[in-house]
Amino acid sequence: MPTALITGASAGLGAEFARQLAARHADLVLVARSADALETLAAQLRDEHGVHVEVMVADLAIDTEVQRVADRVADSAAPVDLLVNNAGFGLPLHFADNLIDDEVRHLRVHVEASMRLMHAAIRAMRGRGGRIINVASVAGFISRSTYSACKSWLIGFSRWANDEYGRDGVSVTALCPGFTHTSFHERMGLTPGQEGVPAIMWLDAPRVVRAGLRDAALGRPVSIPSLRYKLIVALARLLPSRLTSGVARRGRV
Repeated sequence: MPTALITGASAGLGAEFARQLAARHADLVLVARSADALETLAAQLRDEHGVHVEVMVADLAIDTEVQRVADRVADSAAPVDLLVNNAGFGLPLHFADNLIDDEVRHLRVHVEASMRLMHAAIRAMRGRGGRIINVASVAGFISRSTYSACKSWLIGFSRWANDEYGRDGVSVTALCPGFTHTSFHERMGLTPGQEGVPAIMWLDAPRVVRAGLRDAALGRPVSIPSLRYKLIVALARLLPSRLTSGVARRGRV
């Protein structure tokens, strides 16, 4: 059985990745800060699909915790075939008004932890093959505070790594959804209605995950679910950043 390690697996896209991969008979390593939520999901997936599910409780803003997960990724005795870097959280867009410690934690989880886990995965996968999916965002293509900057880094690095290590059998894909119905917004105290975003712009988590798994299997460096978001990204590349950043102040993707 292939094994997938998923960060941020207790809810949202991470939990959806776990459900879809378990349905495909993959064994799982689920990583998140919430022990109770992980154990509940793990028990459900074991019962429904008969797969092996390992639970790792870890805070990816803490160096020692990231290293513990990286050691699991690198374990040749129990190899990981798919790494899904999904852990993350949002902050208000007004950088200067946020606590700098919150911004540093945000950077560590979105960028540093993902980089460390990718480093461990690529070293372990070279030669035998494997896949990495980095959950980024359409926000990575526009100017939008530090969230956008973090996701832009993930997209750029994924493109380079996919080219560089594809020859060694390792694919790296940045999954870039737009507004998606998950608990991400709820954890910020927001509802979809408060985002000021039309209903037509919202995606469902199962569709996003299916697109990401499909594009990763095809070795694509970037996956943008839905035609409407592909068009938005194409348009954003043509417009001045001052205009796109003004539009992007509405909502959070």
